[in-house]
Amino acid sequence: MRTLVFLFGDQLCRDISALSGFDPASDVVAMAEVDEETRYVPHHKQKIAFVLSAMRHFAEALAAESIAVDYRRLDDPAPAACLTAALEAAIARHRPDRIVVTEPGEWRVLALVQTWPQRFGLPVEIRGDDRFFCTRRDFAAWAAGRKDYRMEFFYRAMRRRTGLLMEGEAPAGGRWNFDAENRRPLPPGLRPPERRRFAPDATTRAVLDLVERRFGDHFGDLEPFGWAVTRDDALAALEHFIAEVLPGFGDHQDAMKSGAPFLFHAVLSPYLNVGLLGAREVCARAEAAWRTGAAPLNAVEGFVRQVLGWREYVRGLYWLMMPDYAASNRLGATRPLPGFYWSGETPMRCLAEAIADTRRHGYSHHIQRLMVTGNFALLTGVAPAEIEAWYLAVYVDAFEWVELPNVHGMAIFADGGLMASKPYAASGAYIDRMSDYCGGCRYDPAVKTGPRACPFNLLYWHFLAEHRPVLGGNPRLAMPYRTLDRMSPGRRATITREAVAFLEALERPAEPGLFG
Repeated sequence: MRTLVFLFGDQLCRDISALSGFDPASDVVAMAEVDEETRYVPHHKQKIAFVLSAMRHFAEALAAESIAVDYRRLDDPAPAACLTAALEAAIARHRPDRIVVTEPGEWRVLALVQTWPQRFGLPVEIRGDDRFFCTRRDFAAWAAGRKDYRMEFFYRAMRRRTGLLMEGEAPAGGRWNFDAENRRPLPPGLRPPERRRFAPDATTRAVLDLVERRFGDHFGDLEPFGWAVTRDDALAALEHFIAEVLPGFGDHQDAMKSGAPFLFHAVLSPYLNVGLLGAREVCARAEAAWRTGAAPLNAVEGFVRQVLGWREYVRGLYWLMMPDYAASNRLGATRPLPGFYWSGETPMRCLAEAIADTRRHGYSHHIQRLMVTGNFALLTGVAPAEIEAWYLAVYVDAFEWVELPNVHGMAIFADGGLMASKPYAASGAYIDRMSDYCGGCRYDPAVKTGPRACPFNLLYWHFLAEHRPVLGGNPRLAMPYRTLDRMSPGRRATITREAVAFLEALERPAEPGLFG
């Protein structure tokens, strides 16, 4: 039986399930750079370049094993307009008896794949994606009967199941979670380590030229490009993180600093999400660093929690709840996305810095995403679909299965508390405590009202007042609501007046291409 294995652009690992049992004597791998996939949101130029270059390098690695690879490029004379067209052309060339795929990472693509048997009159085998610790079925079994889905309980179950950071039946160090030790601001003068970057080779340089020609109006800077695009370079990035960066990750993972977008973060998520690295190997390397004394437990636990906990959890929730999940909007948010999310032109320094980092690198770390750009979207009531499309477009590591739950549930509370026990809303005091952004800003987090008041302060209290019918009974918000109630009527009226004026004056939305 002649098999055509169709690989998607985020399935770039040799042990992907679709390649299990592959017969080089008869079978063919099909891969395609698809125009529709580069444009359904205006992806950051570095994101497009990263994925296309990694795909080309992976195809070259397969060919070096004498595996037949049918690869279509965007700059071919007849590029593939969509995934179905790419497969149709490959079927016409190779006349297979069946199609084999690993399940796609996104719901919309799986829905498309499920139409292929009828369309092409061929059997299509959809294999599970075993790169993850937790299968979709296992997550559904864990979630069955629960009223809400708290990551902490899922994470503990995964620790027990995998044995990671366990000492017999007990968690290492006697605690499941060292998050309380992971919130220290950066001390003055501390210099974060340099990050490992990789010079583009000829293949990557050709892709960069292609992206500049075809996607020059997309958001983001294309140069300098330093992402790993091969398995070997991704492994080098992992080893650099373990040896040079991980020891400082635990204490300062929630810190933010102007001009330092990476700090002590791993910056491995792009490689995990396209398959250049595996979740099991990165967790094993981190655990080994703790067991050999090379990294402290709070750093290693915090990192493992992000991979074994959050990453697996949001994927499980995505597949459990889609497609209806994306349509929920518990807080009734409808505001258009402000144009400065694309331009970065705002006097609020925290937002300007986070967006500038995103523009330059296609990256910002999770606190910038959650507590700056996400927090502002939450407090101003940006429509879920608009802020979610922005996150999906601008980050190199953003694929819908991981981006959507993180934004929809964690950042903007659109699911009404299915994921998070409270909205992650914060005033300017939090940003001031965890960053150096407030120094030199037009606004002052210590000023509560008036023209110099930090907009986050006004918006925070206005948000609580406006959404009291939904949030007033939340026990985790009892203290801020008591504080709100103790304010004088005059101060509450001033906050409302100034917050509403700020919201009405927000920059109107702009097309992302204007800021390419």
